[in-house]
Amino acid sequence: GFLFQVTSFQGVAVRSLSTSSPHDHPEHGRLVYKGNLAKTVLGVKFFSYSTSIFNLFMMPYIMLKSGIGVESLLVQAAFYGLIGIFTFVTPVTLHILTKGYVIRLYYKDEVDTYTAITYNAILAEKATVFHQKDVKIPDITKMFTTFYAKTKSMLVNPTLFPNPQDYNHLMGYDKSSFFKFEDLEEVKEADER
Repeated sequence: GFLFQVTSFQGVAVRSLSTSSPHDHPEHGRLVYKGNLAKTVLGVKFFSYSTSIFNLFMMPYIMLKSGIGVESLLVQAAFYGLIGIFTFVTPVTLHILTKGYVIRLYYKDEVDTYTAITYNAILAEKATVFHQKDVKIPDITKMFTTFYAKTKSMLVNPTLFPNPQDYNHLMGYDKSSFFKFEDLEEVKEADER
């Protein structure tokens, strides 16, 4: 026990002396976005999963103590259905709704690629790498989707990009304008002539 405490204390000390942020990943590029609900999403999913595990372990005990096991088939079905909803449906639904929530987004200028960090089903961070040309904006505004990276739905909050130009480039808004500034200058010069 003492050795583990010393080791973990050293780990904390080393981390606090380090000048780099825990979110710095030079291999992914520069950090352009950080979701402000990352801890909330993780906390809600963790609570849901732990509740489900608790339900699974408690179900036999509840059945034994309450005598539901000897009641009618209808009562058993209703009981299992209710427990099943809380045990399996809630975590699965939560995962489906939050799997595209982007915790952090990195951008590599030289290759025009993004790395989106999301949570997977077992609450570990998952990196998805995609090119800007892979970004598709849904035709209809969807509740849990800002854009698709290839086929994967991603959710970001546009107001959380420190540099709005990064959001515009991600969404392709900087390319979709009909007139570029240089084109307008050329038209103006032609008119003056």
